[in-house]
Amino acid sequence: MCGICGVAGGEPAAGLDLVARMCDSMVHRGPDDAGIEQLDGVTLGMRRLSIIDLAGGHQPMHNEDSTVWVVENGEVYNHRELREQLIAAGHTFVTQSDTEVLVHGYEQWGEDVVDRLNGMFAFAVLDRRRSVLLLARDRVGIKPLHYAIDGERLVFASELKALLRDGALRKGVDPVALDEYLTYEFVPSPRSIIRGISKLRPGHTLTWSLDARTAVVRRYWAPELNLDGANGDRERDLDDECAAMRAVLRESVRKELVSDVPLGVFLSGGIDSSAVAAMMTELGGEVKSFSVGFAERSFDESAHAREVAAHLGTDHHELTLEPGMLLGLIPNRRIASRATTCARLRFSDGPSSSRWCSVCPSREAT
Repeated sequence: MCGICGVAGGEPAAGLDLVARMCDSMVHRGPDDAGIEQLDGVTLGMRRLSIIDLAGGHQPMHNEDSTVWVVENGEVYNHRELREQLIAAGHTFVTQSDTEVLVHGYEQWGEDVVDRLNGMFAFAVLDRRRSVLLLARDRVGIKPLHYAIDGERLVFASELKALLRDGALRKGVDPVALDEYLTYEFVPSPRSIIRGISKLRPGHTLTWSLDARTAVVRRYWAPELNLDGANGDRERDLDDECAAMRAVLRESVRKELVSDVPLGVFLSGGIDSSAVAAMMTELGGEVKSFSVGFAERSFDESAHAREVAAHLGTDHHELTLEPGMLLGLIPNRRIASRATTCARLRFSDGPSSSRWCSVCPSREAT
């Protein structure tokens, strides 16, 4: 994961100071690199966890004439296919980073570039020609993006706590969001737990006019619900359905295996993570798997993960958690730093919000 942030409007010096403090609050998201740029009253910041093009992926990234600037958290899985299309259209690339595909993709297709993206991402584009700042979030909201509009300023960041570094924002608990949290155990978009700070909805963009100081939120994607199947046939053969599901899963795993660093899978031994691990082994290369066990046998399922790992032949690592260990792992910098030692744990069978738990075994097992 990486961390992005920015400010549009307000005093330039205050913007630089705020973005620096927001970046500092997200070091755990991006320990490998950092960058801040200020142009046309907009300050963009980035904390990077390097996955693709370790040396050439520094952000914020810009085009040849510095009219388009991008910061991105996440990954565009189909960046190679899009790169080929853009090269055919006359664009020149100087890195292998998927972020540069966003730069030239925006040059070529404008805000419609989001319609062509397959991946998990949240990014910001500063278009100096049109005097707009574009925020975008992936189709299902895997990557987070928070923002606040304070008068004539727009402030955004990957994490809520980064926005709390802004002393100009009024801070108070949103009672409706609190009710939603107690009901659903999370706060649905677009609310956040803090009044005045919103989450950009999945599959949406926000376009901020630097001149008018106004925002337009647009939905660019919605799932297609076809209960009758692709051919309008409820009686499709079960074997065909299974084959189709396997093909989709295999292709999804294949796209996520593109990386310039070792990748790992968080293996619980259940159907979901076991299927992902099996696809990884089928697609070739050594697979590092990680699992967490518990000393209390009634909670421990590590034997299932161990059995799956042995069957698949993965390089398996286990960590047995004791109650006392968890308190020492709570400070986020200590938790997040463990994920970078052995492998980037991209694959799991849980939601991304729970993946902080998956970073613990990667270092402890080495």
